[in-house]
Amino acid sequence: MPKISPELLSVLRCPVTGSPLVQDGEELVTTAAGPSGEKLRYTIEDGIPLLLPPELLPAAAAAPASQHSAGRPDSGRHEAD
Repeated sequence: MPKISPELLSVLRCPVTGSPLVQDGEELVTTAAGPSGEKLRYTIEDGIPLLLPPELLPAAAAAPASQHSAGRPDSGRHEAD
């Protein structure tokens, strides 16, 4: 399990809530609840936090929707033709 340095964690923020992040295993978790009331989780891949919503991640790197989708309604998503 890659450990994110305390120095890096001190400057990282959730792109949705703006709250600080804490490491929980191989994920970073928000310290504040997102829009739906749940904390948001972001995967760490090869030591790099992926601070993007799943719709912006390559399909192979996207975590299960339950890890990232808290607070974001799916009704606003549009597929590219």
